[in-house]
Amino acid sequence: MRTFNFTMGGFFILFALLQINDPDPLLWISIYLAAGFVAVQNGRGKQMPLANWALLLFCLGYALLLFVGRDGVYDWFNEHQAENLVQSMKATKPWIEQTREFGGLLIIVVTVCLQLFRAKKSRNTHGSGPVE
Repeated sequence: MRTFNFTMGGFFILFALLQINDPDPLLWISIYLAAGFVAVQNGRGKQMPLANWALLLFCLGYALLLFVGRDGVYDWFNEHQAENLVQSMKATKPWIEQTREFGGLLIIVVTVCLQLFRAKKSRNTHGSGPVE
């Protein structure tokens, strides 16, 4: 899990750097840097449950907004026939950017969920329960 966390931390930092030309760079640089920081801390064995849960809840909430919001994932799928996401972003096609952002949030959510699951499993395995 350590290698996974360091690898994802590196990816998230790279993703943050790629956001410089995004329409809302400060938001996405902050999100990806926070995800990178949490992943690296988890990889170092510095469990930060509050940070993991805060990041998870924020990303889930924002993903929900991107899914159901105007020009969101639902609209991309239903009104625009799941149009190709790898084309260039145009102001006339905001559903492409919203769907891409949703995908980034899902990557963060999966990473954090894996970490939380692993941390819980580790606590249960190492006998943090009552002493018999």
